[in-house]
Formats: sequence, structure tokens, C-alpha cells
Amino acid sequence: MNLRETILAEHSKANCTKIVKWIGSNQQRFDSLFELFLHDDPLMAQRASWPLSYAVIAHPVFIHKHLARLLKNLKKPKLHDAVKRNTVRLLQEIAIPERFRGNIMNTCFDYISSPDEKAAAKAFSLTILHNLSKQYPEIKQELKTIIDDRWEYESAAFRARARKILKEL
Repeated sequence: MNLRETILAEHSKANCTKIVKWIGSNQQRFDSLFELFLHDDPLMAQRASWPLSYAVIAHPVFIHKHLARLLKNLKKPKLHDAVKRNTVRLLQEIAIPERFRGNIMNTCFDYISSPDEKAAAKAFSLTILHNLSKQYPEIKQELKTIIDDRWEYESAAFRARARKILKEL
């Protein structure tokens, strides 16, 4: 498969599934997808982000050697919403190494506090913060406070996820 051509051919669930199946349990193929995800072309990065997230969900170990670069990418200015969404989607599904937790917590708190951030990135960030609150109970109060402060301004997706998390906190 020519991965670059396949990614650019169409943006569809079928194409995403095709790419994820092609990657299978092959780390080298995943690494090729990851490089396209970091590409300077915004369209390439956007389209690569979707199958990347599902490949990581299927094989969480694939992303471990790339976590530093993944998080650095998340800090880029004017990052496409799809790249943010798919990055935080995969982060909610993996065991985050301790050395990255502070960085990820800060990013997720920034996302859920921002009036401009999209609903999916906020919902996935809520889950990440809830998962991390099990190791860092001191963040629970900040999480509750932000949820309360943002409640009336947020989408149904945010409120549904937040309601579930508040019950567990």
C-alpha cells in the first residue's frame, strides 16, 4: 500500500479502517503513519490523525516511543482540530508514562477551560483528567471547579461526560 496516496485519496471511515487493518500489528507501518501525521501539510496531518488514533487504541504500545513528539506536536499553534481531537482520543486509551503526565494534565486543563476548544477535544480531555486523578487525587477539586464554571456554556457532549465523571469523583 502506498500510505501517502491512500490517506489523501479520501477521508472516510472505510479508508480509515483500511489503513488500520493494513498497519495491523506492524510497528514499522505504524511508524510510517506517525511520520505522515507529523507532516507539515495540514491536510496530510489531519487525515493521518484518524487512523493513527484507532491504530493506537488497537495497539497502545505503538505510541510509546513517539509520545514526546506527539505531545510536542499538540503544542503547535493553529493545529487542526482533527489532530487535537484524535491525539486526545488516543491519550485517553493508553497508560501515560509518569514523565509525561504533568504536560498532558496542563494541556487537558487548558482544553476544558477554553471557550474556543471543540467539544470532542474537551470530552476526551475530561476522561484523561479523570483517569489521571486516580494517581493524582489533588487534581480532583480543580477538575470539579472547571466543570462547574464551564457547565452552562458547554455542549451536551461535555455535560454528559462531565456528569459521569462528577458521579465517580
